[in-house]
Amino acid sequence: MKILVTGAAGFVGKNLVENLKNIRDNKNRTRPAVRVEEIYEYDMENTPDDLDRFCADCDFVFNLAGVNRPKDPKEFKEGNYGFASTLLNALKRHGNKCPVMLSSSLQATLAGRFGTSEYGLSKRDGEELFFHYAAETGASVYVYRFPNLVGKWVRPNYNSAVGTFCNNIANDLPITVNDPGVELEMLFIDDLLEEMYDALEGHPHRAEYPKCGETADGIEYDGLTPRACENGRYCYAPVTHKASLGRIVELLHSFHDQPKNLVMPRIAPGSFEKKLYSMYLSYLPKEKAAFDLRMNCDERGSFTELLKTADHGQFSVNISKPGITKGQHWHNSKWEFFIVVAGHGLIQERRIGTDEVIEFEVSGDRIQAVHMLPGYTHNIINLSETENLVTVMWANEMFDPKRPDTFFEPV
Repeated sequence: MKILVTGAAGFVGKNLVENLKNIRDNKNRTRPAVRVEEIYEYDMENTPDDLDRFCADCDFVFNLAGVNRPKDPKEFKEGNYGFASTLLNALKRHGNKCPVMLSSSLQATLAGRFGTSEYGLSKRDGEELFFHYAAETGASVYVYRFPNLVGKWVRPNYNSAVGTFCNNIANDLPITVNDPGVELEMLFIDDLLEEMYDALEGHPHRAEYPKCGETADGIEYDGLTPRACENGRYCYAPVTHKASLGRIVELLHSFHDQPKNLVMPRIAPGSFEKKLYSMYLSYLPKEKAAFDLRMNCDERGSFTELLKTADHGQFSVNISKPGITKGQHWHNSKWEFFIVVAGHGLIQERRIGTDEVIEFEVSGDRIQAVHMLPGYTHNIINLSETENLVTVMWANEMFDPKRPDTFFEPV
């Protein structure tokens, strides 16, 4: 399949092109039905002859080109309608009836606050142009009305508040939030890419946009929400997230502070928090990509906290010098894993109130996880005379100095 991407240098285009390359080069094998032979990248640097040549040869078109921040509102019409006409005329000239995807916007609904949007009007006109083209040629047309598009490589201080917040907080720059209660609907680029692959495979998610106040399936629609239906005129990406500006900023500040407090917030699979964190990290400057951890050092070696989580405990690394014994304490309800990754050692555990001792000889040559059992005092001994013993430790809860649940007693 030969794929034409217009607007290839933009946020969506750049992400799409790089990921199509992954499929082309067999690095991404999650879409075996998609075979990418050639990727035609078209943007402002290309010539009309390039576009004509690409339109003659392509098997699918992603039309992502458009104007959203012009100096003159007239440019909306030229960029969002004029180029679309040029593209479709080139396809017609070559008799190429391949599927065409159009990147439109929720503003094209002209619902609510978008009712007088010049941008929305230009997008609506572009949509109608594509629908007319489909009726005239019989070609498949996939028209998507996108909400706020977010993710890595969004240009900050342009048309994305989320991109601006990520960039500024990551770089210790000020931000302005006029109304923290304003809610945004966001479509992350990786979720959009999955939908674009669905379109390539010929099964995009279809929908209609009921007018504001219309009721369907027991739901009163607001004019901006797609209603899934098999033969819908429009297409949509089914996975989006809604959050207030206040919540977004709160999360971004927690990501910013993680290197200082080591606390990783909840980032459940598929969650908004997980995706926003990934986006935030893409804006980190080089000097913040690495950060020092506090090593607690003494004559025995060192102990360093690595990572703390809100509900899955914390990770640390312990380094014991040759011949050193560490630990010699027990817990009521706290439990731990000791995982020796380098060196040769012995772990001993004794049940409190008894002489029962269990032992585990451990080595970085055979990595094991050993439970530190509640109610057992335990230690770890470096058996080597020359090498350090390096142990990764996990505890089921963050250490609380007010309630340490840690009591000294030799094994």
